[in-house]
Amino acid sequence: MAELLFGKYEVENIVIRDKGLAQYMNLDTKKLHTHGRHANKRFKKANLSLIERLANNMMRTEKYTGKKSKALRVIKEAFEVIEKRTKENPLQVLIRAIENAAPREETTRLFLSGIYVPQAVDSAPLRRLDIALRNICKGAVSKTFKNKKSIAECLAEEIIHAANDDAASYAVSKKLEIERIAQSAR
Repeated sequence: MAELLFGKYEVENIVIRDKGLAQYMNLDTKKLHTHGRHANKRFKKANLSLIERLANNMMRTEKYTGKKSKALRVIKEAFEVIEKRTKENPLQVLIRAIENAAPREETTRLFLSGIYVPQAVDSAPLRRLDIALRNICKGAVSKTFKNKKSIAECLAEEIIHAANDDAASYAVSKKLEIERIAQSAR
């Protein structure tokens, strides 16, 4: 029998439609806390579990800084809310949310003739995944300010909106903004 995520959610039948992101989405459920073994090693974070990377991004804010067990508990509660609302595997909903929130192109600055000129470039798959996870967590944290909802409910709401490709999601709206800027820089 295969390992279950949080003892509840099956990992075997997860479908990843975006083939570029598929090689960087590690769905390993055994290690959710690797104690920073990937730190300062190039491309090693691709070996981390997707849930651990989500927890690491949740730890960017004041309340959760350095408290990984607390961040993992929030993710577990958010997955329960997602399962209750969508009646499907929350890991599949998260994968769909990441696919919808990952920008395909962005801009960089080129120095030409004494001025900086924006230039549209394709995003690397690992960077696309990083940006999507960061924006999903940023959106969830920003929705908790002056709100009665818990962080778990806000994270679940953000993931569901991103999975539905809804512009109410912070991550999807940020992706659309980045791609619009890249379109104008072409």
